[in-house]
Amino acid sequence: MAHFAKVIDGIVTEVLVIEQDVVDSGLFGDPTLWVQTSYNTAGGHHPEGRPLRKNYAGIGFIYDAGRDAFYAPAPFPSWVLDEETCFWGAPISYPDDGKRYTWDEATLAWVEAVI
Repeated sequence: MAHFAKVIDGIVTEVLVIEQDVVDSGLFGDPTLWVQTSYNTAGGHHPEGRPLRKNYAGIGFIYDAGRDAFYAPAPFPSWVLDEETCFWGAPISYPDDGKRYTWDEATLAWVEAVI
């Protein structure tokens, strides 16, 4: 069994565990809409050294055919996509002072969380 993501207009709409021959049969619609994904792949890494498409696909994720990668939508407009991992990152580093912060898009800064 393998995991396949149904991709419509670059967006993952469904993820199933099915065999390749079932995808090819058309039982679940147009076989060209289904792209294999790996449950064990994250950030371009796989425990057995065989990453597939940077990240495991989730519903609402983007499939970028040019990068041959799945990634989540940007959490904020200012965040940038890391080409190696296809994870999003803030335009400035998270503070390393042991405190908790949240991202404030209006000021493009980390703001200390009120707990």
